[in-house]
Amino acid sequence: MTVENNYWSNKRVVVTGGAGFLGSFITKKLIQRSAADILIPRIEYYNLVDRDAIRRLLDESMLPPEKRPAHLTPEGFHPSSFSLHPSNLVIIHLAARVGGIGANLEHPAEFFYDNLMMGAELMHQAWKLGVQKFVALGTVCAYPKFTPVPFKEDNLWDGYPEETNAPYGLAKKMLLVQAQAYRQQYGFNAIFLLPVNLYGPGDNFNPQSSHVIPALIRKCLDAQERGEKEIIVWGDGSPTREFLYVEDAAEGILLAAEKYDSLEPVNLGSGFEISIKDLVEMIARLTGYEGKLVWDTSKPNGQPRRSLDITRAEKYFGFRAATTFEEGLRRTIEWYKQNRKR
Repeated sequence: MTVENNYWSNKRVVVTGGAGFLGSFITKKLIQRSAADILIPRIEYYNLVDRDAIRRLLDESMLPPEKRPAHLTPEGFHPSSFSLHPSNLVIIHLAARVGGIGANLEHPAEFFYDNLMMGAELMHQAWKLGVQKFVALGTVCAYPKFTPVPFKEDNLWDGYPEETNAPYGLAKKMLLVQAQAYRQQYGFNAIFLLPVNLYGPGDNFNPQSSHVIPALIRKCLDAQERGEKEIIVWGDGSPTREFLYVEDAAEGILLAAEKYDSLEPVNLGSGFEISIKDLVEMIARLTGYEGKLVWDTSKPNGQPRRSLDITRAEKYFGFRAATTFEEGLRRTIEWYKQNRKR
């Protein structure tokens, strides 16, 4: 894809979490958009909960490509010439400590502290350096537990988030407060996006930390392989969720970086709501699992309903999801079949 105004042709872009699930799609699209330079800080070199690591990352990001650590540059990518001034630097902050309901319940303190510290300090140091734009990603978990459906951005402060992931949701929501405060006081161009749950090829299929779609795909395929006649599913199947295919999410984030400059938070979603019961049945059908689905109602359901109002994203930067849910699931299942470890 070529952006009409060639927005990225003189930009150096730091993508935290760029080696991860969503980040890999962002990086690929930045290359397609002819970004001048792309930098991917990996956790083994930069622990972004540590202020000194953040400062070192930003210092090294301002070096000419030939003088900075090789591990910052994506494999096979060759930076082009451009100004080294911070006004050419864009930060897309994807890095986060994330997981499903179980992981959130087991590690609430870490989910709060790690996400709050890395986001707040990174934005503060970016402002001090004079970075041109900061794109902060929030989470649908930031919404109140009983938000009217579809969730509108104006409802963000109408109540407390669903308890199982409130520490994570609130930590991420503080980035919105910070972005608005820094815009108000300093004129800092920070924007805040609220993506719904993502899924797609390359997702996390670890049963200890995965979200619902990869967890169910793995559970169905493992049960099928072992000849198990039933699988256990958390809750009662009644909650609804909205999911966004990862490649669509990457497109929405880059469109916002290119075109959006305002203090209002913006939802990123697909506009498609599905019950967990229907989701499980669809995944079972697409994976070919024909066993019984057993609902463990002693386990939490999570938030009763999740579905976003997506009109603001289309209005402000022309984003609409392009991938149907069933097609996205098929691609995800196929990817996992080809890449799973037996």
